Amino acid sequence: MFQLSEVLRLERVKREEEHKLWVEKQRLAEERKQRLEDESERSDTDDYRNGYKPKRINSSYGSMDIQVPQDRKSTFEPQVVKKRQKDISDIDQKIISMYAKGMTTRQISDTLEDIYGFEASEGFISDVTDKIMPQIEDWQNRPLSEVYPVLYIDAIHYSVRDNGVIRKLAAYVILGINPDGRKEVLTIEVGENESSKYWLSVLNGLKNRGVKDILILCADGLSGIKEAIAAAYPKTEYQRCIVHQVRNTMKYVSDKDRKPFCADLKTIYQAPTEEKALDALERVTEKWSEKYPNSMRSWKQNWDAISPIFKFSTAVRRVIYTTNAIESLNATYRKLNRQRSVFPSDTALLKALYLSTFEATKKWTMPIRNWGQVYGELSIMYEGRLPE
Repeated sequence: MFQLSEVLRLERVKREEEHKLWVEKQRLAEERKQRLEDESERSDTDDYRNGYKPKRINSSYGSMDIQVPQDRKSTFEPQVVKKRQKDISDIDQKIISMYAKGMTTRQISDTLEDIYGFEASEGFISDVTDKIMPQIEDWQNRPLSEVYPVLYIDAIHYSVRDNGVIRKLAAYVILGINPDGRKEVLTIEVGENESSKYWLSVLNGLKNRGVKDILILCADGLSGIKEAIAAAYPKTEYQRCIVHQVRNTMKYVSDKDRKPFCADLKTIYQAPTEEKALDALERVTEKWSEKYPNSMRSWKQNWDAISPIFKFSTAVRRVIYTTNAIESLNATYRKLNRQRSVFPSDTALLKALYLSTFEATKKWTMPIRNWGQVYGELSIMYEGRLPE
C-alpha cells in the first residue's frame, strides 16, 4: 500500500531548504532586469546595489522569511512580493486552484507569467503545492461515520515516474453514502498490486477511523476483495458492480452486435427476481454462446456476487448498480490524465487527486434521489444495523 507518512517525510526533507525561501528564487530574474546589474551603469550613477534586507511574509499555509534586494536610493521595485506587501495568500491560492483543475506546474508557471507578468519556476509552484501535504495527511486520517449503507470502490490508472522508470499505478477511490444519503469520499489509496492482504489493510484502515459497519460494498472484480471483506466486515454484502460487469462482457462483442447484446443483458440484471434472472441468463448464453463462447462465462462464475441485487426494489437497485455517484467523480480524475501523461512522483499524483476531490465535492450538498425510500428499505433488510 502507498506509504503516505514515509513519502511525506522524504518529500519534506528533500524540499526543506527550497521551500523556506521560495520567493527568493525570483530575485535573480528580477535583478537581471534592473539597471543595477549592469556593471557599466554603476560607473554612470551613484545608485547601486546595497545588499539585502530580511522580510517575513504570510501565506495561506504559514509564514516564511525572504531576503529582498535593495539599492542605495530605494528605487528597486520587487515584482513578486511588492514593497510593504506582507500577505501573498492570493498568489498561492490561485496556484492551488489551478493545480486542482489539473494544470501541470509548467502550465501554471506560464499562466502566471501571462497574467501577472512575473516568472515563477516549476520548483516554486511545486513548493507552494507541497504546503497542502499536512492537510492531505489530516484528511486521510479524519474520523468517519460509524455506518455506511453503501460503499463503492473504483480504480483509475496513472503513469508515475519512479527513479527514471515509468510505472502504472492505480488510484483506488473509496466513496461512501452516509446515513444522511450524502456522498463522501472516504479515502484515496494509491497502489500497484491488488491482493486480499492489500484490501484487508485498506478496510482495517477504515475500521481504525471509526467505521464499524458497511451494509453493501459495491466494486468491480478486484483481486482479493471478497476475502478481505469477509475478514474485516463479515456482515457486509459484496455486490459486484453491474456496470463494470456489462462493460467487461462487451469486450468480446463486435460493434454491430453491441446494441442487441446490451438489450439482452438488461433482461438479466433488470429481472424482478433472481429466479427470472437465471432464466434470462440461460437464454442469453444460449443465444450468443456460438458466436461469443466466452462472453457470458464471468456471469456464471461470479453469480454469487451479482445476485444480491435481486432482493431489492428498483429504487435501491439504482443506488447500487447505477454508477452516477462515482462516475461524475471519475470524470474529474480523468482530466488529470488528459493534462499529464506522466506524474513526476507518487506525491505529485496524491496532491492532484486530493485537490481534484475537493474541487469535485463542492457540489455535493444534497442527499441522493429517493434516499428516504432507500433508507427505509435498507433498515428493514438489515434490521438493527442503521441508526434510527
